[in-house]
Amino acid sequence: MPIHGSLFQEFKEKDTQDPFSLQNKKMLRIDMRYGEVWARTGSMVAYQGDVRFVNKGSGGLGKMLKAAATGEGVKMMQCSGSGELFVADFASEIQVMYLENDAISVNGENVLAFSNSIQWDIHRIQARGAAMTGGLYNVSLRGTGYVAVTTKGDPVALDVASSPTFADAQAVVLWTSGVSMDVRVDTGGIGSMIRGGTGEMLQMAFGGQGYVVVQPSESVPQGGHQGQGGAAQTLGGFFQ
Repeated sequence: MPIHGSLFQEFKEKDTQDPFSLQNKKMLRIDMRYGEVWARTGSMVAYQGDVRFVNKGSGGLGKMLKAAATGEGVKMMQCSGSGELFVADFASEIQVMYLENDAISVNGENVLAFSNSIQWDIHRIQARGAAMTGGLYNVSLRGTGYVAVTTKGDPVALDVASSPTFADAQAVVLWTSGVSMDVRVDTGGIGSMIRGGTGEMLQMAFGGQGYVVVQPSESVPQGGHQGQGGAAQTLGGFFQ
C-alpha cells in the first residue's frame, strides 16, 4: 500500500547551493563540496555521500592546555569528503552567519560548526570587573567563512551602541568585534540582600560598537564561558 501523509513532502530535504543552510530551525545542512569544516564532536545526525570525521578534541596541544587551565573550550571534529552533512545539538535552534574578515567572541557551549577558513582559539576577555572572578575566557572565531551557533529559543541581537546594555551571563551567546564587556555588581540594596538577594547581582555590561546576542534561557550550560575563582560561581556558565 502507498504511504499517505505530508511527512515526505513537508520535511523533504531542501536542495540548496549554499555551503551552510538550515533545513529547519534545529538542523544544519553543510555542503561538503566547499571544503573541510569543523563541527562539534558528536553533532552529526546524518550524511549522504562520503564524509569522514577526525576527532580533534580541543583542537591541538595549545588549545588543549588552555582548555585544561581555564575550563573553557569545545571539543571539535574535522569533517572532510563529499556529499551533504547534517548536524544538530540536542534540538537547539541554530543561527548561521557569514564572517568577512571579522571576529566574534562566543560561549564555547554554543559553537556548532564553522568553515575550515575560520581561525579559532580560547582567549582571555579583557574586562575591568573580571579581576574579582579570577579571569574570564571565551572562544574567539575570526576570519572569513561561515559560522553556526546554537541558541535555546529565538535569540535577540542587541545594538550596544544605542543604549547601555546589561545581560545575565547565562543568557549571553556571543558578541561581535568592537564590543567591550565589563562586570557590574548590583546588590539591590541591603534590604534586598537580607531577603536573599535578587539572583541578578553579577551582570555583564556591554559598550562600544556592535551587537551582543542573548538567548531566552538562563539555564547553566555544561561548559563554555569559564572563569576561575569562587566569587564567579554566581555567573553560572561564564564563571566557574
